Formats: sequence, C-alpha cells, structure tokens
Amino acid sequence: MPIQLESRRLILRPWQESDRLPFYQLNADPAVMRYFPKCLSRTESDQLLDKFQALIELQGWGFWAVELKAEQGLIGMTGLHHQPDQFSFSPCTEMGWRFDKNYWGQGYATEAAQLALDFAFQTLQLNQVVAFTAAINHASAAVMQRLGMQYQLEFAHPALTADSILQKHVLYAIKHTEFRSNMCVT
Repeated sequence: MPIQLESRRLILRPWQESDRLPFYQLNADPAVMRYFPKCLSRTESDQLLDKFQALIELQGWGFWAVELKAEQGLIGMTGLHHQPDQFSFSPCTEMGWRFDKNYWGQGYATEAAQLALDFAFQTLQLNQVVAFTAAINHASAAVMQRLGMQYQLEFAHPALTADSILQKHVLYAIKHTEFRSNMCVT
C-alpha cells in the first residue's frame, strides 16, 4: 500500500493525474533544472512521473509528490530511491528533491527530506542514506548539511560526460545513529 507522510506544512504522497502539468512546468524551468543535464519535455516529464508512481505502487515508497497543505497543490518532489549498481558506492539508497523555484528558501526541501529520512530509518530500518549533487550546486549541499549529512567524497557522475560542468558530484551520507542524534522538529 502506498505510503503518505505528513509534517506540519507538507504532505509527501503518491502522484495524481493533476500533478502532470505542474510537474512538467517544474521540469521545464531552466532555473530549477540548472544542475541537471537538461530541461525535460512534456513526454519526458510524464514518463518520469509514471516511473516514480510505478515504484511507489510496487514498494509503497519512492520519490513522492510534495504538496503544501495550505495550497493543496504540487510544489515539488522528495523521496528515496534504491541504487543497486549505478555508482562506485552502490548499492545504496539515495534521497533527492526538486522544488518549484517559487518555494525555494522557505525550508520545504529540508522539511520534506526530514520526513523521507525518518521513514528510511524508522520504517525501512536502513542503516544509511546518501544524497548527491553537482559540486557547483551549493544550495542542495546546504540542505544535506542541515539534515546532518556528512560529506563523503567527490565523484564523476557516470551518466555525464567529462566536458560537462555537472559531471563532478559530491556525495553526502547519514547513518541511522547520526540521524537520531540530529533529528529536527517537523
């Protein structure tokens, strides 16, 4: 059964048909996609949403749609994804997020990621969760640090070419024991 998580301000939930347009708008925004290889077309965005929803239906969790309770609409995505073999540090469970730029700087990414981490450690009983981003994405790295994640290493993202300014990535991680001692109030 698909999981839904809630904090004071946010709901992390399965995807809905009504999420397609706002998700596409988010994925087509050059500011939002600055640290990704490219903006997504409507078809690519819909395929990504379908993939996220299929994983949620299969295992109950994944990359959830993030809804602001006060507005009852999609503001972004946050969640967890198992990476069995793509990276040198695989297998691992990664956490990620992407938010509409109108909701940046208000603590939503940290709050949503906190919910995902709590679920990862309390429900899934994972020992560690990782997060990574392009080395030049200082805002995302700051969220990782606010969550109590520790810098681990720098690596070349295998899906990006050597001439890409995004190829150099940084990896952060947090263990269950570290999370428990650094829990934020949600």
